[in-house]
Amino acid sequence: MEKAVLILLVEDEAMIALEVQDALNEGGYAVSILTNGTDAIAALNDAEHHFAGLVTDIQLGNGPEGWDVAQRARELYPDIPVVYMSGNRAGDHNSRGVPNSVMVQKPFASAQIVTAISTLINNVSSPSTR
Repeated sequence: MEKAVLILLVEDEAMIALEVQDALNEGGYAVSILTNGTDAIAALNDAEHHFAGLVTDIQLGNGPEGWDVAQRARELYPDIPVVYMSGNRAGDHNSRGVPNSVMVQKPFASAQIVTAISTLINNVSSPSTR
C-alpha cells in the first residue's frame, strides 16, 4: 500500500485550517496541522517526520512567522515545496519568501492551495528539474 504524501499545514485560524486540510485530503495528501510557528519549526526539526511540502500562513500570532517556518524548512530540506497564504502580507513575498515558492492571497478557494502545492511537488520530483 502506497503511503500518502505528508504536507505540513501551519495556520492559526481553525476554520481556514480545516478547509485547507479537507481540500488537501481530497487531493490525496496526508496533512499535519500546527497552529503556530514554534511548533511548526519543532516538527520540521523532528527527524521522524518527512514532510513533502509546506503550506503556511504568514501571520501566526506570537513567535515565528510563516517566513521563518519556510526558511527553516528550506535549511533542512532544500527542495521542499512552499506555499504561503496571506491576507495582507502577500506583497512581501518577493523580498521575504524562499525561492521557488508560491503566494496565495486570502481569500482563496481551497483548490488553489491544492493546485499550488501539487504543481510544486511535481516540479521537484520531475527528472528534468534535477
